[in-house]
Amino acid sequence: MKEATQLNEKWTDIYYALHYPHNDKITHQAVRILQHIQKSSHSGIKDIACYLALSHNTASEHVKRLIDKGYIIKTKATEDERKVILQLTTRGENILHTNSCLDEEKLAEIFQSLTPDEKHMILKAFSLLSERAKQCM
Repeated sequence: MKEATQLNEKWTDIYYALHYPHNDKITHQAVRILQHIQKSSHSGIKDIACYLALSHNTASEHVKRLIDKGYIIKTKATEDERKVILQLTTRGENILHTNSCLDEEKLAEIFQSLTPDEKHMILKAFSLLSERAKQCM
């Protein structure tokens, strides 16, 4: 587990130094809901409840708040109109980006200072980690 501890320490250093300023008030749980909607196709309230280990009613309340803020919308599934699908709005995509991604201007500065080999090594390592992470889902 030593490698996992080292990676977590480096990742938190990276995120701390390179995150966007958080100007909007949004809870960590709300960000996780937006991420789940973005990363999972055809997410509904039941999926959110399962993902966050919440009751259906609690998940529904969280979703309602995010709809009220204009971060997500409900649509009907094309294959079964009884099923409600959650989708991010442009505003939701923007708030998610600033609360879960690294600042691209800061990253661009760093990448300008790297050699081509260093850039390739970093991108290859993150691609590999991303692929393996998706297998854990």
